[in-house]
Amino acid sequence: MTIRVLLADDQNLVRASFAMLVSSAGDMEVVAEAGTGREAVALARSARADLIVMDIRMPDLDGIEATRLIAADEDLAGVKVLVLTTYETDEHVVEALRAGASGFLVKDIRPAELLDAIRTVAAGESLLSPGPTSRLIARILRTPNTGTTPAVGGPSGLSERERQVLALVARGLNNAEIADALGLSPLTAKTHVSRIMGKLGARDRAQLVIVAYESGLVIPGTV
Repeated sequence: MTIRVLLADDQNLVRASFAMLVSSAGDMEVVAEAGTGREAVALARSARADLIVMDIRMPDLDGIEATRLIAADEDLAGVKVLVLTTYETDEHVVEALRAGASGFLVKDIRPAELLDAIRTVAAGESLLSPGPTSRLIARILRTPNTGTTPAVGGPSGLSERERQVLALVARGLNNAEIADALGLSPLTAKTHVSRIMGKLGARDRAQLVIVAYESGLVIPGTV
């Protein structure tokens, strides 16, 4: 299947560069481009994109609020958001993940990494840029949830096996790696992850990462 991509960035040159890159891939196409957050929300509804590459800092409505509106729209339940930020220590990354983004990357990544990230997020996986992940986690623990994001449950209601799986998700392992670590089949690992998401009310793996660290299930520095 072709991945339908919406590009949201207020810089024309950046959008043009990303559009050329995405269009060069045989398994994806650019269906719309937005220069503001409000345009991104409107085009998400009209263009029926599978994934939005969203800049955090945009005029009119920033990428965080745009992501929150998209994530709250039941008609857009299948739309994934991949946030791009200029700086690895962007203070708004956690807010974007809480708002419903499925992952983030810094803008200076290699072209092939961006295409791989789009494929990963479109397939339902979360993605955290490797460089700033440890700093992101530390910030998660320091930054209280303001309550503007729908509450996600804690891990207290999970079984011991589910807690083990959640901890491995928080460490960045995919389903195959979780299966290897716990001696499970990949299908069983996938089933565990899906069940955990259902119990916690999480929309994707990025929210599971937040739950794992905010609850103290995983401690920064032990990953």
